[in-house]
Amino acid sequence: MEWSAGAVARMLGVSPTTLRTWDRRYGLGPSTRAEGKHRRYSEDDVARLKRMVELTSTGVSPASAAATVVSAGDLDFEAAAARLDAAEMRRVAVDLIARHGVVHTWDAVLVPFLVELGDRIATTAAGVEVEHFASRSIGDAMRASAATGPPSVLLACAPDEQHSLPLDVLAAALAEHGCATRNLGARVPGDALLSAVTVLKPRVVFVWAHDRVYATQVPLTKLSDVSVLVGGQGWASVTLPAGVRRADTLGTAVETILNRI
Repeated sequence: MEWSAGAVARMLGVSPTTLRTWDRRYGLGPSTRAEGKHRRYSEDDVARLKRMVELTSTGVSPASAAATVVSAGDLDFEAAAARLDAAEMRRVAVDLIARHGVVHTWDAVLVPFLVELGDRIATTAAGVEVEHFASRSIGDAMRASAATGPPSVLLACAPDEQHSLPLDVLAAALAEHGCATRNLGARVPGDALLSAVTVLKPRVVFVWAHDRVYATQVPLTKLSDVSVLVGGQGWASVTLPAGVRRADTLGTAVETILNRI
């Protein structure tokens, strides 16, 4: 069964404005859409909102309540990861993206999981296989959301940079806004990046690097005819050419790119 926003507001005793705010800020919006009609709330959507109302009525802040509601998906993903169940990890990730959007799912669920897992690996040297399965499953979930059509944005890793998952996440986040991308993936040589720009003529180029050594190999000064955005810790101490901007978060990258295309 599905409900309109007005019906859900009456059911929960909150205003439609509150529902819109929770959707915009926390990704707790309707997850289904009938063709030619507005999005509608499913039974699962309403259950999550009921939990939000219960928590906020006891004095919990909306932001904390939303984190609690979303964390249920975190636990599902973590349990699947512990079993090395790639299919279930992908299913949970796809479901979270459908309900909360890419940015919120990445920031609130997937990044905390990956950071905690990375700390455990660094401390105990155990869990590398979990990281590999999880990263592949997340990438598969993100690529399932890719937009089609002529690419406005070219995504690439710096030369020797092998961590390409952030590019899949950014592509999926942009796809939610109808923005098509072309993803060159990991370890893109400088000459290959320049050649792709010549052929594809994107409006924006985004380059990811998590290490300064990799970032300094990117020929940024030769990308003067296109808008360039960089992301990743590798750029933190790199002096950027005029016009090149660094995005510190996924949300910032999406907003900046959408403003440039």
